Amino acid sequence: MLILAATPIGQVADASGRLAEALVSADVVAAEDTRRLKRLASELGVEIGGRVVSYFEGNEERRTPELATMLADGQTVVLVTDAGMPSVSDPGYRLVVAAIEADVPVTAIPGPSAVLTALAVSGLPVDRFCFEGFLPRKAGERTRALTELATERRTMVFFESPHRTETSLRAMAEVWGADRPAAVCRELTKTYEEVARGGLGELVEWAAGQEQGVRGEVTIVVGGVVAEARTYAPEDLRDLVAARQGEGLSRKDAIEQVAGETGVRKKDVYDAAHS
Repeated sequence: MLILAATPIGQVADASGRLAEALVSADVVAAEDTRRLKRLASELGVEIGGRVVSYFEGNEERRTPELATMLADGQTVVLVTDAGMPSVSDPGYRLVVAAIEADVPVTAIPGPSAVLTALAVSGLPVDRFCFEGFLPRKAGERTRALTELATERRTMVFFESPHRTETSLRAMAEVWGADRPAAVCRELTKTYEEVARGGLGELVEWAAGQEQGVRGEVTIVVGGVVAEARTYAPEDLRDLVAARQGEGLSRKDAIEQVAGETGVRKKDVYDAAHS
C-alpha cells in the first residue's frame, strides 16, 4: 500500500496520531527531506521503523520505479513531504500514478493544508476555488499566466516564495487591477502568523513596506472576477423564452430555465413571456 501522509505546515501538535503510527509501522518512508523527517519523528516521540529514502524533485523520476517495485512486492510505503499533503505542489504525483498502474492500493492520512487554511482565513469566497501553485519566475511567462486567468471567476490560491511576493503582487495588480480583493497569508499556524487583506494595490504597498522584506512561507489568495449584472428588458426575456420553446421545452420549463440563466425572478420572466 502507498500512503500519502500530510505533515504539519507549522505547529507539530497538528500532526495526527495516524501519521505517527504510519512512521513507526511502514516498511519504507520516502521523504522530501530526510533530515526534516527525522526531526519530525523526534518531536512526535516516535522511532521510524522501516527504511528511510529520499524522494524529492531532483530524484523523483529516477526513484519512482524503485518505490513502485517495493510496492508491487507487498511493502507499505509512506510518502511525506516537508509540509502539507504530498503531490499538492510537492513530489508524489508520479508515485501515485505508478502505484495505480501496478494495481497497488493508494490511500492518504489527511492533515494540515496551506491551501485550505489560507482559503478559510482569507475572508474571500470559498464556495468555488482553484489552486494555481507557483507563478512562473520569468516576467513574460508570469504575465501570460495571469492574463489567462483574467476572467477566472473562482477564488484563486497561489504559493509564492517570500522574496518574489512583492513582484507577484505587483504583476497581479497590473493585470487584474489594483482593487481586486486578495489576502497574503504568511507563516500560517506558526508563531508569527500574519494575514494581510485588501486590494492588490494595497498589498503591494504592504509588501514594499516590510523593513526586512516579506518573510516566511507565503500563500496568496485572490478573489475571482465578478461578473457585471445585466439588465434584461421584457422583450429580451420574451425572446429567450421563445428560443427555449423552439428547442423543445414547454413554456413552463422555458420560463424556469430562463429565470435560472438570467437571475431574473421567475414571476418577472412569466410576465414578460405573456406580455
